[in-house]
Amino acid sequence: MDAAAPLAAAPVRPADDALLRATRRRRLISRLLAHGALLLGVFVVAFPIWVTLVGSTHDAGTLGRGDVPLLPGAHTVENYATAWNEGGGRVRTTPASVMLRNSLIMAVLIAVGKILISILSAYAVVFFRFPGRMAAFWAIFITLMLPVEVRIIPTFQVIVDLQLGNTWAGLIIPLIASATATLLFRQFFLTIPDEFVEAAKIDGAGPLRFLKDVVLPLSLTNMAALFVILFIYGWNQYLWPLLVINDRSMETIVVGMTKMIGRGEAQNEWNTIMATAVMALLPPVAVVVLMQRWFVRGLTETEK
Repeated sequence: MDAAAPLAAAPVRPADDALLRATRRRRLISRLLAHGALLLGVFVVAFPIWVTLVGSTHDAGTLGRGDVPLLPGAHTVENYATAWNEGGGRVRTTPASVMLRNSLIMAVLIAVGKILISILSAYAVVFFRFPGRMAAFWAIFITLMLPVEVRIIPTFQVIVDLQLGNTWAGLIIPLIASATATLLFRQFFLTIPDEFVEAAKIDGAGPLRFLKDVVLPLSLTNMAALFVILFIYGWNQYLWPLLVINDRSMETIVVGMTKMIGRGEAQNEWNTIMATAVMALLPPVAVVVLMQRWFVRGLTETEK
């Protein structure tokens, strides 16, 4: 028999052919169902955003009649200019430009403050040996079990006693401690090999030098991932700014939008309200898009 001769193909039995077709059909159906579920989820999430975006391009009368337009209108520039320069709603509130600036300052300072304090506290717990070290860590960890509403009354009383109402310090300082970030940084610092610590000691590096040259460079992706989460946390703050800030010049965008919606018989200016809502979406979306790669790496990387 010639070795180069092609091997004869084995005949396909009818039963095997039917089984193969049935398997392919099941895979196609499962794939269609999966894609259908994903498209439905996208629609449920995206449709309200689309309605808000389109509503911000129409006049107040169209929206006041209860119409839900699905195509953009001709009042885009007018609505956004009004919301940006004058505010919106039934009663003119703080301009969106001022509220966006205030929210941006608050969110950035809260995120940076939480990361700095969490790194220092986790660094002390992991790399230093002192009496009560684990007790201090568990005291921090236990605060995760306390809802914000439980702590907000005594925290507000402290702010009143220190006369920090209507100040950036009163708005930001009570929110910059994070037990969650401390726990995450501690768990990462525990993965740093002891050889790094010994090598730093041999080279004469002190604790601050070791933190600056070894720990912080290894923690960059973790800090980036946490920055995204904490920025959105700070941006979405509502209850605390509502309690602490009465000065309209320091009003944040989330609080300001709720004040735009009037109560009673008068008609709300939904066009400017929706324009303000669209502008409020842009900064957190931009942070997520620009830092998406770092965010994913910080959550998925296990080896540095």
